[in-house]
Amino acid sequence: MANADANADTRPQRVLSGIQPSGQIHLGNYFGAIQQQVALQDDFPGECFYFIADYHALTTLQDADALRANVFDVAVTYLACGLDPDKALLFRQSDVPEVTELTWLLSTVTNMGLLQRGVSFKDKAAAGINRSVGLFLYPALMASDILIYNSTLVPVGKDQIQHIEMAQDMATHFNTTFCQPKKKGEVVEPVLVRPDYRLSKTPYVPGTDGRKMSKSYGNTIPLFASGKQLKKAVGQVVTDSTPLGEPLQAEGNNVYAILELFCDEAELEQIRGWYAAGARDGEAFGYGHAKQLLAHKIDAHFADARARREHLLANPDEVEAVLQRSAERARAVARETIDKCKRACGLR
Repeated sequence: MANADANADTRPQRVLSGIQPSGQIHLGNYFGAIQQQVALQDDFPGECFYFIADYHALTTLQDADALRANVFDVAVTYLACGLDPDKALLFRQSDVPEVTELTWLLSTVTNMGLLQRGVSFKDKAAAGINRSVGLFLYPALMASDILIYNSTLVPVGKDQIQHIEMAQDMATHFNTTFCQPKKKGEVVEPVLVRPDYRLSKTPYVPGTDGRKMSKSYGNTIPLFASGKQLKKAVGQVVTDSTPLGEPLQAEGNNVYAILELFCDEAELEQIRGWYAAGARDGEAFGYGHAKQLLAHKIDAHFADARARREHLLANPDEVEAVLQRSAERARAVARETIDKCKRACGLR
C-alpha cells in the first residue's frame, strides 16, 4: 500500500472502484474484481463507492445502444452477484457531472509531461485506438473519480498503480497551488484527500486458449452461461492430446486451473488423484470428464446469481432505482468537494 497522509487515521474511510462497461462479463471479471468488491461491503470499515465508468467507455465505445446495454448489464451483474445497495453504492459515473468539473480544475494544474508518461495511453495508441484528447486526459478523469469522493483507498491491479500515483500527484498539485496561507500564521487545510492504493489479490484466470481470460482475446467463459452455451464454452478450453485413460498432468492444465477457483482443497486433492490415475471409480478419466465436472461446478456456483439476474432483467425499474438512489448519495459528497475546490480557486 502507498504511504498514507498524516491524517489518514482520523479521516473517514471510503473505498472506491470503477467498473468499465466494455462488454459481456466473464469468469475473469468475477474472480478478478466482482467477488472482492462485493466482499468489501461487509469487510471494509467504511463506505464502498462503486461507479460504472460510462464516461471512460466513450474513449473506445461509441455506439449509444451498446453502451446503454453494457451499463445495464454491469448493474444487473453486480446486484445479482450479491452487492447490497444498503451497504455499498452502485451508480453511473455520468450521473455525477461534478466529476467532469473537477477534471477541468485538475487539468489547469497538471503538467503535460505527467499525462504523456501514461502507460495506458501509450499502450492503447500502439494498439491502434484513436489518440483522442479524451484518451489522453483519461488519467485526469480517473483522478477526479477518486478525489471527488474523498476516497481513501482504491483497490487496483499492478497495471493500474500508475493511475493512482497520478491522482496522488494531481491532488498534491491542486492543494499546493490553491491551498496556501495568504498571511502569516494562517492555517489552510488541503481541499483534496490524497488517496492510497491497495493491490488486489486477484487470481490468474486462464481463458479457453490458456492466455489470461479477456474479451480482447475472445477466450472467455460468460459469467451466466448455462446449458449448451456453458458446455460449448468449457468444451473450447485447450488441453493436450493425452489419450483417455492415461495419467494427466494437473499442473499447467487449463481445466484444472479453472477448477481451482471453484473447489476446496479436499475436492482438489480428489481431482488430482483422478488426473494422476487417469481413472475415476474404476473407469477411465480424461479431459472430457474434467470439462464436464468444470461445467457442473460453474453452473452450480452461479445458480442463485442467475436466478437473481433473471428477476432483475424482468424488472429493470428496480435496477434503475438502485442506480438513481446511489447517485444521489454519491453526488451529495461530490457537490461538497467541488464547492470546496471552487472556493479555493476563487470561483465562489
